[in-house]
Amino acid sequence: MDKKLYVSRSFKNIMIVLIILGLAAVATGFITGATTRTWANLLLENFFFLSITLGALFWMAIQAVTNSGWSAAFVRVPQAMVSYLIVAAILWIVLFFGIPNLFLWARHGADLHDAALAHKSPYLNVPFFIIRITVFFVLWIFLVWRIRKLSQKEDQIGGMVSFNKIELLSKVFIFVLAISFVFVGIDWLMSLDAHWFSTLFAVKFFISAFYHGSAFILGAVIILNKLGYFPFLNKDHLHNFSKYIFMLSIMWGYMWFVQYLLIWFGNIPEETVYFHMRRVEGFQGFFYAEIFINWLFPFLFLMWNRLAKNANALLITVAVLFVGQWIEIYNAIIAETVHKVVFGYLEIGVFVGFAGLFLLIGAISLSKHPMVARNHPYLEESFSLEDYKDKY
Repeated sequence: MDKKLYVSRSFKNIMIVLIILGLAAVATGFITGATTRTWANLLLENFFFLSITLGALFWMAIQAVTNSGWSAAFVRVPQAMVSYLIVAAILWIVLFFGIPNLFLWARHGADLHDAALAHKSPYLNVPFFIIRITVFFVLWIFLVWRIRKLSQKEDQIGGMVSFNKIELLSKVFIFVLAISFVFVGIDWLMSLDAHWFSTLFAVKFFISAFYHGSAFILGAVIILNKLGYFPFLNKDHLHNFSKYIFMLSIMWGYMWFVQYLLIWFGNIPEETVYFHMRRVEGFQGFFYAEIFINWLFPFLFLMWNRLAKNANALLITVAVLFVGQWIEIYNAIIAETVHKVVFGYLEIGVFVGFAGLFLLIGAISLSKHPMVARNHPYLEESFSLEDYKDKY
């Protein structure tokens, strides 16, 4: 139970190489004059990994608020992602310098000859934009860091005091994240085209964060189990994880379809321009891949319980879903900034660099404390989880 993750030197070296490759890709992008494309990729990857992190932390908070017993042994995985949240805040500071390259409303004098931008300028202005994001990061980091510290304190003294405080802070975090992430979706993605709007856009990306963050936890648990950790992991744990993925795939698909249906039915040029660009003007492959990978594939694949309890099948599902989320964010950002489908050294290099940083920070953070929260009140329930159907 007190076993800690061992992070090998070779793993660290590989991740460092990936980070260096990412830095080289960014530097090359700026040197060769692909400034907007480089900033767009930095925004894409920062949002991608931040979304996974916040989604995983939201899953962690859900477990605390619902007093879930089956998941008690796995909460250290999302807790370890708190460290990357701090790194994401630092990376956002870097992104600040690219705001004028990405957002039309952030360019000096842009609202002087544009009525729509002038109308939205009290909200869409650089100082207020920075204040919002800063406040959100401070709240996220404070709440989840405090939850992690209380969990470590629970390891030392046991009892219900820390557990009850974690539950309370998790309720606050859920409320804060549900509101703040909607604004993040509006600020970072929807305002790339400040003339277009959708009341469902940011909500869909919040569900996507929860969806793919949950998938990441599942993938991490399975890989760690294959490395010798979480020896108690069984098919019933996997089935519960897969139920989350299956349920969230339906929610994601519903939000995608409703947003598309309402805009298609209304047929207002100011609204249809978003989907016209993605369905007609060169992004067709990414447009259909987004709905197929994020909804249809997991919906049909996990409907078969044998696959929903199979570790290897679930790893495939997780890998496919990561591709699906990347495509989803790619569609939102690249179409508005670069205005054409591009995929080359920049997209690969920046993703590789961020992935190396994300995995390195997460692994080091996870290695600092025991893999299992040993004094969690529901730990025995998690160890002995057994599906009712398998008893008879």
